Amino acid sequence: MLQDAVSNLLKFHSYLQSRTDARIRDYPLMQSPVQMTSILLAYVFSSVYVGPRLMANRKPLHLKTAMIVYNLSMVLLNAYIVYEFMMSGWATTFTWRCDLIDTSSSPQALRMVRVAWMFYFSKYIELLDTVFFVLRKKQNQITFLHVFHHSFMPWTWWWGVTLSPAGGMGSFHAMVNSGVHVIMYFYYFLSAAGPQFQKYLWWKKYMTAIQLTQFVLVSIHISQYYFMEKCDYQVPFWIHLVWMYGVFFFLLFSNFWIQAYIKGKRLPASEKPKVNGSTSEAISVVANGKHLENGHANHHINGKALVGKVKEI
Repeated sequence: MLQDAVSNLLKFHSYLQSRTDARIRDYPLMQSPVQMTSILLAYVFSSVYVGPRLMANRKPLHLKTAMIVYNLSMVLLNAYIVYEFMMSGWATTFTWRCDLIDTSSSPQALRMVRVAWMFYFSKYIELLDTVFFVLRKKQNQITFLHVFHHSFMPWTWWWGVTLSPAGGMGSFHAMVNSGVHVIMYFYYFLSAAGPQFQKYLWWKKYMTAIQLTQFVLVSIHISQYYFMEKCDYQVPFWIHLVWMYGVFFFLLFSNFWIQAYIKGKRLPASEKPKVNGSTSEAISVVANGKHLENGHANHHINGKALVGKVKEI
């Protein structure tokens, strides 16, 4: 039985090798699913089990400088990825409807292959989000959604980049996601920079709205496939997967919006009823499966300053 299992795995590996797009084969982490699966399993295990136990009897680390550099770097990286997606077709030759996978070796196709890999690789860099949470003992931020999103996204994208790196209409969601990440990491950057920047974070509530807009755009764009008279997209499975992903996260974030801003469970302190003149509720929004919480909230009532300490991001 073991011999048969090993034989089947070797056959599957050979099949993957034969199906792997030759234009992406030599890029890092693209030779085998074993590498990326091992990294992601180690990430999940470390985030949920190893990291919290290592930090259990240690003081949280202060990583202000590292977080500022990291978040600013992610802003620049994601902005560059958006630009490259645009120049690889979305702002040049694509129709924004039934855009097929480009299987040629033209400069534009190779540019799309490169930026698709960059987007995929950026998801490994984003695993540092969780590392910062662990080292700062923000374990409450490491939710199931957080870990699921950070591991599931790169795992699924490996298959997409392996089989169809110049993905045509299947790459639209990656461009939009990178655009949202520019905004999200800019928020993180300002939040990490210190209390003096809190006044510039008045738009934190709208991070959820931006996420919802992302999922609407992605779902509408990909849904065109189901209403076109003819679209010969080469790998329809990616269409179905992107559609399900967009709808699933739209529902998830819609529920958060209802709980937070309609039922009022996470309204900003200034909008909540005051009890004995006190406003000490944490102010939170969610972006990409993570709660964002600001550093300090100052309120003045009857000329007296009331300082409500809330959790740092």
